[in-house]
Amino acid sequence: MRALFAALILAAAPLGAMAQTQPPPNAGERPEAAAPAESANPGETAKSDETAKSAETAKPAEPDRAKRLDALFAALKAAPDEESAKAIAARIDVALTPSGSDTADLLMARASQATQAKKFDLAVELLDGLLAIEPDYLEAWNKRATVFFLRQDFSNALIDLRQVVAREPRHYGAWAGIAIICKEIGDEKRSLEAARHALALYPHLGEIKDLEEELSIKVEGRPI
Repeated sequence: MRALFAALILAAAPLGAMAQTQPPPNAGERPEAAAPAESANPGETAKSDETAKSAETAKPAEPDRAKRLDALFAALKAAPDEESAKAIAARIDVALTPSGSDTADLLMARASQATQAKKFDLAVELLDGLLAIEPDYLEAWNKRATVFFLRQDFSNALIDLRQVVAREPRHYGAWAGIAIICKEIGDEKRSLEAARHALALYPHLGEIKDLEEELSIKVEGRPI
């Protein structure tokens, strides 16, 4: 079960190249912004300001991301087979992972590297710092839940996964994680409920289908 949980919600380390070329910020601190270079020409300064404003305006709008996710989740639910569902799920994972903040993305990359190296205390420290500056960053909660699970801290893993589904109720990976942890701690009724949440979103999630079938017999009895 532990291997299944990690496979379901342990995200791959993002921004690996970025992490190699930039020093990591302290876990709980924002890096100080670099002071702008002085210019002897006021016109150049004004032009730079206009360029910065244009760049901000060019950033993708949040409603566009929301619409894209809506379409992807709908496609996942309607996927005709496991292979196509996996491809759609991979696109959802990519859409959910970026935070929109370079600092947060770098901390996430460092936490992913620490997790892969089994430096779980360091990973939690980095994710604590990340959530202090980006408390609504969905995948930071998800990642920290994974680390807690790998440390067999099931209570804190569940707390973090519930933070994930409170922010994004369609996060099938978090529901799957809740199902697996509840099974691990002997709460089969809640495990079954969470498994069904996951399958309602991702019907071709094979391992969770097997879990749901097993638990439905144990919890509700074999159908006559």
